[in-house]
Amino acid sequence: MIPKRILIIDDEENFRHMLSLTLSKEKYEVDTASNGAEGLQKITASAFDQVLCDIRMPEMDGLAFLREVQKMGTDATIIMMSAYGTLDIAIEAMTLGAYDYISKPFKPDEVILTLRKAEERERLRKENEFLRKEVEKEYSFENIISKNEAIQKIFEVIKKVAQYKSTILITGESGTGKELIARALHYHSDRSPHLFVPVNCGAIPENLLESELFGHAKGAFTDAIRTKKGLFEEADGGTLFLDEIGDLPPQLQVKLLRVLQDGEIRRVGESKPIKIDVRIVAATIRDLVKEVSENRFRDDLYYRLNVFPIHLPPLRERTEDIPLLVDHFIVKYSQSLNKKVAGIEPKALEKLMNYRWFGNIRELENTIERAIVLTDRERIDMENLPVEIQNFQEKSQWVDVDEEEYSIKKASKSLETNLIRKALRKTKGNHTHAAKILEISHRALLYKIKEYGIIENEQ
Repeated sequence: MIPKRILIIDDEENFRHMLSLTLSKEKYEVDTASNGAEGLQKITASAFDQVLCDIRMPEMDGLAFLREVQKMGTDATIIMMSAYGTLDIAIEAMTLGAYDYISKPFKPDEVILTLRKAEERERLRKENEFLRKEVEKEYSFENIISKNEAIQKIFEVIKKVAQYKSTILITGESGTGKELIARALHYHSDRSPHLFVPVNCGAIPENLLESELFGHAKGAFTDAIRTKKGLFEEADGGTLFLDEIGDLPPQLQVKLLRVLQDGEIRRVGESKPIKIDVRIVAATIRDLVKEVSENRFRDDLYYRLNVFPIHLPPLRERTEDIPLLVDHFIVKYSQSLNKKVAGIEPKALEKLMNYRWFGNIRELENTIERAIVLTDRERIDMENLPVEIQNFQEKSQWVDVDEEEYSIKKASKSLETNLIRKALRKTKGNHTHAAKILEISHRALLYKIKEYGIIENEQ
């Protein structure tokens, strides 16, 4: 685990030395400053978890330092100290954003206890912030709805590998639930008390991705006004989920490989390595074997990531799960939308069972939410379904599939190619609108256009 970094700001050299020795024995990484101005310089140049700051000092006193540091928006917990403490000063310090106030002289145990309380408070704050964001998400595989044999086997893999640090590579189409599986891995491991940090490698601009992942030092680039921790450090002790790993730029593929090999990161603009303890779970819609063969993805990184591969089948290959998922989403959205919807009519369910679901579970969920909003009855009816589902005819969609072709993989590719061409013709080549009517992400559409070799000006 990364040691907690503490900055001591005090004008008495002997006091700084004594407190540094005490905290170093407790495995803290300690730095010191002789006044508030020097403390400000250090806190902008480096990241600290906590700051112990005296109130009465020359040049810049503790309260002035506290005012300035709050303007900077630092994540550090500030604890004030003074031998001339009064209730009014303590109240003022707390009002300005200090976590606590300690009166000098104090015993070593007092300051250590205060620091431990501050750490626990910060841990709970981060946990609560995280839980607020995650409150509607399901963490465990017990809540992943499926009776499909392939999914059940995935549950068994999760049980076996969750406690180990081995990397996991999850593959599958967009909307199949790759992040949900990654969360299940995290929450069934002993890393669950720490953070699960998701990052979409394809959603962050390439010039910002390195800084987001690894952090940066003050002055590393134009907008780096202070030292910032990256997502690897945020996930220390927990799990980092790298979604769309196939979109990772080549130079960052090299850096990620080094992290997996050495267990160390380097912030942008720094040469000092930082030890981390992070479990990596990666996911992609791409065929990484093909990407490796075409020199778009490093083979050594692929083998490092692919220690335990998990492939999620598309929803059209697990149609037995559709009724279960429909019931689950009806309950979920009836509650959240405050509507009394008890089920779905058999003919409507039959349509859902026969549909191809290129957007997979995400598309099905959106369809049920929309139907619940539209219906005025206690059961979802055919008229509440999107027109494309109502009018879907299984056989008519397979227009260009060779009658002698029995490969589901090849037939699915042919069908997807036809539908993409049809959508591009309908939208006159507008990728955003085409992706919307296909009910896949814009990124997935671009990938499929490239993968299938669709020439857009021939649509």
